[in-house]
Amino acid sequence: MKTADFLTQPFPEPVEIEGDLSGPARFVNREISWVGFNTRVLDEAQNPRVPLLERLRFLSISDTNLDEFYTVRVAGLRELAQVGNTTPAADGLTPAEQLTLIDTETRHLMAIQQDAFARITSDLAAAGLVIMKRGDVTDDDTAFLDQFFIDNVFPVLSPLAIDPAHPFPFIPNEGFALVLELERKKDKRPLRALLPVPHQIGRFVRLPNDTGQWYLPLEELLLLNITRLFPGYKLRDFCAFQVLRDSDLEVEDEAEDLVREFETALKRRRRGEAVRLKLSANAAAPLKSFIMREMSVREDEVYDIAGLIGISDLGELVTDLRPDLLWPTFTPRIPERVQDHDGDMFAAIRQKDMLLHHPYETFDMVNRFVQQAARDPDVVAIKQTLYRTSRNSPIVEALCEAAEDGKSVTALIELRARFDEAANIRQSRRLERAGAHVVYGFTNYKTHAKMSVVVRREGDRLVTYTHFGTGNYHPITARIYTDLSLFTCDAALGRDATKVFNYIGGYAQPEDLENLAISPLTLKSQLIEMIEREATLARDGKPASIWAKMNALIEGDVIDALYAASQAGVQINLVVRGICGLRPGVKGLSENIRVKSIVGRFLEHSRIIIFGNGKPIPSKKARVFMSSADWMGRNLARRVETLVEIHNPTVRAQIMEQIMAANLADVAQSWVMQPDGRFKRAVVPDGEFAFNCHRFFMENPSLSGRGSAGAADVPHLTHEID
Repeated sequence: MKTADFLTQPFPEPVEIEGDLSGPARFVNREISWVGFNTRVLDEAQNPRVPLLERLRFLSISDTNLDEFYTVRVAGLRELAQVGNTTPAADGLTPAEQLTLIDTETRHLMAIQQDAFARITSDLAAAGLVIMKRGDVTDDDTAFLDQFFIDNVFPVLSPLAIDPAHPFPFIPNEGFALVLELERKKDKRPLRALLPVPHQIGRFVRLPNDTGQWYLPLEELLLLNITRLFPGYKLRDFCAFQVLRDSDLEVEDEAEDLVREFETALKRRRRGEAVRLKLSANAAAPLKSFIMREMSVREDEVYDIAGLIGISDLGELVTDLRPDLLWPTFTPRIPERVQDHDGDMFAAIRQKDMLLHHPYETFDMVNRFVQQAARDPDVVAIKQTLYRTSRNSPIVEALCEAAEDGKSVTALIELRARFDEAANIRQSRRLERAGAHVVYGFTNYKTHAKMSVVVRREGDRLVTYTHFGTGNYHPITARIYTDLSLFTCDAALGRDATKVFNYIGGYAQPEDLENLAISPLTLKSQLIEMIEREATLARDGKPASIWAKMNALIEGDVIDALYAASQAGVQINLVVRGICGLRPGVKGLSENIRVKSIVGRFLEHSRIIIFGNGKPIPSKKARVFMSSADWMGRNLARRVETLVEIHNPTVRAQIMEQIMAANLADVAQSWVMQPDGRFKRAVVPDGEFAFNCHRFFMENPSLSGRGSAGAADVPHLTHEID
């Protein structure tokens, strides 16, 4: 194709904003930007172009996201505010001021969630999928529900009377419970009781029904069976509630045994202070006051829910029983080049570097790479980073097999992967039992880099095969996260990766890295140097441009470097999925910066950076990189991350002319950031085609994965400008 229109479209007219552009006004607040991202996710739950059950999934995700936001980010701000910390964030807001804004924004967001829930459930009911209330239960339903309750629910319940002899029990993070006001029938004596809703069984009970799918929430089933749980009593009133607690971990840096320290910290997490209480709307004042007192929360930490508490649980209902209400089935491709070599990953990589774009190309190729290495008698060593993995990880299985077979296996497991700490501890114990060398990296830095190194004996020499990824080694999330996997046997990249493993495992700072920059050592400084070089080119009257894609952009020094580059004339196009602290299109600050966010069927997760290097992008002279790092302070200063320069011509073209070009050209799933920090959905005029990058990637093979068929017929969205 010819160069796409989006490359020739002028930047929008800049606007003026109030405030000192050399001060905090030049930044958007991180937390409010995050709420904006979750609002974009929630908007997909209201998008009529999205299938009904997928809309329900987006609704569930928005609630899961919000709960995690409160248990980590809001909990941290709350702690700062409680001790009187008034240190402002980059945008000038103190912790207390941020909490006030967050409260306003999230209450509005939660109201939208309930409205969306009501509309979606109404549409689902019309399609034959019904979420019932206990008043909807018929006589025909009762026999099934009675038996289900006795067989599957009653054995795990723990109803608790609340009185001086039975104090209010501890409710863990995300705990969901019913507080009951009961009355003894024979003498009307009152009893207050607590009924925890067990999380060990599903939230929704499916009833047998020939006319559709009918589901009763578990708490409704419990309320129908109060007399079984409290014989001789009747229910006078009740209130449902769910508590969220501070879930950040505090770990001693000087711990002698990091694994044991994390095991202890995980137990403390469950008992963190309550940071938010979701409670049934219109609860009787005595019940509400009682719960607030027992949970030690203030009025401003209580959210009255006029609808379903625990919307995140709706994900249970998204099953393949109704394929007509889901996205059309998509089967990830196996790269043709791997098929040409009968599945031999090493032979495919030896032919030339290969970049896979997940989930469009199957993540099974990453599993196969490690599995083949484990079983290949010529492989002598495997080194692997593990940040997040699945419970039954094929990669961990392969590493154990390799270690048991006598190969040298080094597994670098990051214990600090939030909410995956317990799973990673289990994996580390298993690998150690198999004989692998397990290391945990640094006490001060998370290891977020995604790398595999396989050393193979070929003839009289050792050849290093390397995998660099932008995503986690997790086969489940790899089905919905868009990520990049670079496979190479380039000797320089192999040496670089080996030096990084030596750095993490032995504290030996790598010297003379050839094609790699790493944080916390060189990544940030190299990134800023390259941005400044584009600015110099612009001032010299040469073409200067930057394309970049990431999940978050909030690092102040990098943002200031981008502002300076914009003012020098560098044309900057950014795709930022989530948090963005940069203000685009501001007069005198960022006239030449555009920012967009893509929210759609797949979660954008890959990180890409392209510098024009004196030519318009795309160009053979452009410098092309992929990275594990977002542009955040934690990634650039407190994590081990990689920035890999790409030299293979086909892989470079794939990243520039397919992946980035399609992201920039997307209209159907795009939101455009405004100077005030808000995002507006891209406008699609009636009757006009709206390019959808996810659909493009599903329908077209990647350049570097082509085999004997060649890449000539693979669509490009741009042509190189020489």
